[in-house]
Amino acid sequence: MVHRDDNCQTVLQIPIEPSKNAHAHPDEEYDDDGHPRRIGNLWTASAHIITAVIGSGVLSLAWSFAQMGWIAGPVVLAFFAIVTYWTSLFLINCYRHPDPVYGKRNYIYMDAVRANLGPVQVWLCGFVQYTNLWATAIGYTITASTSMVAVKRSNCFHSREGDEKCEFSNNLFMAIFGLIEIIFSQIPNFHRMWWLSIVAAIMSLCYASIGLGLGIQRAIENGSIPVNHFGIDTSGGLDQLSRMTKVWQILQALGNIAFAYSYSAVLIEIQDTLKNPPSEKITMKRATLIGVSITTFFYMTIGCVGYAAFGNSAPGNLLTGFGFFNPYWLIDFANICIFVHLVGAYQVFCQPLFALVENWVERLWPDSRFIHKNYVLTIPTIGALQMNLFRSVWRSLFVTMTTLVAALLPFFNAIVGLIGAYGFWPLTVYFPISMYINQQRIKPWSLKWILLQILSITCFLVSMAAGIGSMKGIFEALKHYTPFETRY
Repeated sequence: MVHRDDNCQTVLQIPIEPSKNAHAHPDEEYDDDGHPRRIGNLWTASAHIITAVIGSGVLSLAWSFAQMGWIAGPVVLAFFAIVTYWTSLFLINCYRHPDPVYGKRNYIYMDAVRANLGPVQVWLCGFVQYTNLWATAIGYTITASTSMVAVKRSNCFHSREGDEKCEFSNNLFMAIFGLIEIIFSQIPNFHRMWWLSIVAAIMSLCYASIGLGLGIQRAIENGSIPVNHFGIDTSGGLDQLSRMTKVWQILQALGNIAFAYSYSAVLIEIQDTLKNPPSEKITMKRATLIGVSITTFFYMTIGCVGYAAFGNSAPGNLLTGFGFFNPYWLIDFANICIFVHLVGAYQVFCQPLFALVENWVERLWPDSRFIHKNYVLTIPTIGALQMNLFRSVWRSLFVTMTTLVAALLPFFNAIVGLIGAYGFWPLTVYFPISMYINQQRIKPWSLKWILLQILSITCFLVSMAAGIGSMKGIFEALKHYTPFETRY
């Protein structure tokens, strides 16, 4: 029997039965499965979702809208929002099995796939999910360093009054971000990091609001709004693109928008933090509605306002486009908010991956003191944390490796697009729809089955196209890039 203590977020085996101790103290220390009592609620779950969803993807939306124009941009964004919300409801019903209210808990995404689809697809799900989580951590490292470089360049420009060229490498800021993540990675699991998600969610709303406000101000100052309904022109003029280049950039923009909604990979793990009663299913559906609604509002307004402010020259990272304008201190504050937010978002996406490796190692070497010995460390505002030597060493090595890879591939839009394309279809669409079909016993070739399969195939084609466009962007960027030396 595999138990879960304060060091262990998840297990990969079938959930254990309630222990006698759990029945002896059902309202004090343990839940119905014998695990430490969950304390999450609607607001902590909403904070986790907002932290996971509003990430670096929001900064690329103005650029994405510039590629697609006023018609396709909002339509594509609305499509991704609706699909993400709808399939999230399917996934929420998979937390418990077979009954979505009283069944046994599935602690991680792979458990839900195992319970509903059998063992064959579990390995595919695990590979896609955890490589996607790692890739997202790489993307967040790139974004955080890009934001801090923007602060450095802005202050350099204003202090020197534009007389000298201000260029900086983002390697130093990647290293700083990595050191901070090594510290926060010592938080044992999701249950102990609710406060970090709340801080990160507040930061995300701050910089999104600042970007929105600055975009409105610049659009008003311009005196006119770009009216090209189909994005960057290919017929001639200053902003001319070749038709083929425009196609590649549109495909990359699809990946950017997909990345902006890449939260399904951690949905089950977030749901596992919720207390019961009320049912986790009810709370999570409300939290998903709140989280997706808030993020979609910001996404739509920032995408439209950013495009209105910059037109066809919209930057890949919206806030870097305001870098040399006043009030520059407000733009600096927004970029600092991005950095702080991504510290928390990094942990939201990495905690499931940490738990997977640690559970596997604990089962392999059940008698190792290096792996199992815990030391209590009391931290103000956080409380007592049980430190573990293996956890400290492995998580530090993971963050170091992730930071190194990010330093080798600092291409914001292309990397963001590739990550979004890679994870969107399997984790947000394919597995939730397949599990829903299995749960509802929908007959093959019935109308409902056909419609669901059409949706899945459509999203697959979109993901493939976005992935191809993003890979093209990476190849183009590599032609002008020297590892560890390129400056911005």
